[in-house]
Amino acid sequence: MQLRFAEEIMLLLLHDEDGKFARVPEWSLKYALAGGVLMDLALADRVDTDMEQLILVDSTPTGDDILDPTLADIAGANEVRSADFWVERVAERADEIKDAALDRLVAKGIVEVEEGRFLWVFRSRRYPVVDGKAEREVKLRIMEVLFSDMIPDPRDIVIICLADACGIFPELLSKREAKMAQPRVEWVRKMDLIGRAVTAAIRNIEVALARAAQPYVG
Repeated sequence: MQLRFAEEIMLLLLHDEDGKFARVPEWSLKYALAGGVLMDLALADRVDTDMEQLILVDSTPTGDDILDPTLADIAGANEVRSADFWVERVAERADEIKDAALDRLVAKGIVEVEEGRFLWVFRSRRYPVVDGKAEREVKLRIMEVLFSDMIPDPRDIVIICLADACGIFPELLSKREAKMAQPRVEWVRKMDLIGRAVTAAIRNIEVALARAAQPYVG
């Protein structure tokens, strides 16, 4: 089975050097995981979005326990809501989504836990996908997109847009690398047709959080 975006986000954050995950703000990870779930549902033709609302297309369960609770929630809603609403809503399940994603990565033999040191380590840098071919680990794919002229596939576009919207790249790239990659990130973001509303929603929430954190000056 192809990895879900939640699984790829966790792989993206895993440091090879020390077996620990990049220290990103809690809200960054929560909204990245929430956005990933909504993006997966969009790619599975279960939901669609415009810049105003997220719309149910097909309520048929996917058979995936990371995605189906959110799909059922959307199907049971008594009114159409905005992408902002659903990002916030799914973010409430972020811990559950993260734990499920990590459990899957272990079960698939992609990572393992060294219990004595509480570190995560890669067991495989390639993993099987639906067509039976081996897929390169997400971090290597993303670096290739950002620092070459290759045309990204739809899933790489989504993960780059999520990482950018949630401020993850500063934890993955040096300042010099981030500056070099920014034009490519901007180019890729323009290709993000399916998830533009979701990444916009994450940015809206980020702005709202930043404003709320500012001290009031009377």
